[in-house]
Amino acid sequence: TCRPGGNTREQRAAGDILFEAVQAAQALGDRPDWAAVRVRGQACTAGCSRACTVAFQAPGKHSYQFGDLSATADAARALLDCAVLHDRSPDGTLARDARPALLRSGILCRLPPTLPVAGENP
Repeated sequence: TCRPGGNTREQRAAGDILFEAVQAAQALGDRPDWAAVRVRGQACTAGCSRACTVAFQAPGKHSYQFGDLSATADAARALLDCAVLHDRSPDGTLARDARPALLRSGILCRLPPTLPVAGENP
């Protein structure tokens, strides 16, 4: 739902358009590995000043959030490629050089995996 400065609420949010493009690419794409990732929309990721944000997360893995994305078919494909990298990484680490070029910048945060519950071994 984030919008860059100057965009009104009457204009469709770029994140909504990008989400739709990712869903279409995943459904119509010829990459079977894209089917392994779960894509879901989130109304707000608190990336207001870096509109059009995406997060990658999975249990026991590092989480990432990227911003300043464009709502394009190329971006949708790059996001799916990066989601596959995240899925295949044992701990979710996304090395900068391994990420699609579109996602080598614009990183908002990298969060560690969930901390162990009190009493569990780390």
